[in-house]
Amino acid sequence: MKRTVEPELMSDAKQAKAYAQADFESAHSSYPKLFAKKFPKRSQRAHALDLGCGPCDVTIRFAQANPGYSFHAVDGSAAMLKFGRAAVRRAKLSRRIKLIEGFIPGAPIPHRTYDVIISSSFLHHLHEPQVLWQTIRNYSKAGTMVFVPDLRRPATKAKARAMVKKYADDEPAVLRRDFYNSLLAAFTPAEVRRQLLRAGLGELRVEIVSDRHMIVFGKIAR
Repeated sequence: MKRTVEPELMSDAKQAKAYAQADFESAHSSYPKLFAKKFPKRSQRAHALDLGCGPCDVTIRFAQANPGYSFHAVDGSAAMLKFGRAAVRRAKLSRRIKLIEGFIPGAPIPHRTYDVIISSSFLHHLHEPQVLWQTIRNYSKAGTMVFVPDLRRPATKAKARAMVKKYADDEPAVLRRDFYNSLLAAFTPAEVRRQLLRAGLGELRVEIVSDRHMIVFGKIAR
């Protein structure tokens, strides 16, 4: 099945609310655990950059799992960041998580480089995936830990519909539609490996972690 792009931003308030309130517990709770498994000897203190943070559920989970980390979390959707700010306040993490509204490339990212760069479920939204990989190159340094979990595209539309029924059957219609469109917009592991080589990030690895997810991870080599 060929890729079908979807809108890069979730800017509609109803759409953002449905996403922010959706039950992503299974996937999102696994990401900090996978990060810890892939980087067992990481520093206990770090400046982290989260690209495409959305409503900050994943950012918050990483902050809670890594209490010595501070985060700059970037998203282009004001509607998403509204929910993100509220979630960060509820979690009492406003001192460690700073939200930034902006598009990449060009967002006003405060630091020149970061110790950790994460980006969860953002890649599949991008019409041009090199935007993400080049931003990671631009804000990384030797030893920067990169962790990018995302959806992977199923082989057929029928399989995509089956995944929606399996994982989002009880969710609002707007979320079921978005999940289906996101599955069609996602990349395959082979496509991502080619993207990484093109970006000069061949040291990063791609690993399938579920029937619908993959992770890109590794340390920057330069």
